[in-house]
Amino acid sequence: QVQLVESGGGSVQAGGSLRLSCVASPSSARFPCMGWFRQAPGKEREGVGSIFIGGDRAAYTDSVKGRFTITRDDAEKTLYLQMNSLKPEDTAMYYCAADRSSRCVVPKYAMSTSSFEFWGQGTQVTVSS
Repeated sequence: QVQLVESGGGSVQAGGSLRLSCVASPSSARFPCMGWFRQAPGKEREGVGSIFIGGDRAAYTDSVKGRFTITRDDAEKTLYLQMNSLKPEDTAMYYCAADRSSRCVVPKYAMSTSSFEFWGQGTQVTVSS
């Protein structure tokens, strides 16, 4: 049974940093594509970024480029999201997602919710000004 479990969320002041983790069971190596999404109250879920297995292809939404970094360690079954220079507008529930396809290497699919089959329960990130 596939399970994605996020952790690392919390409250931080603007300019601070957080590192989110997502442990995939039984193994992240089953998912060529993994990604992070977020959803703020009253808004649609949006893609933050995604990464292809092997870790040499990561895509990001424009609003986080240069501040967020996605990495994966398949030996540890874990996907990471390093978030630096956090802004109040980054406040949201953050979700880990995984897919058995390789669609995320195609730019138009990289941050589409429909491109990912499996989802975690989310971890809350709150950034105060």
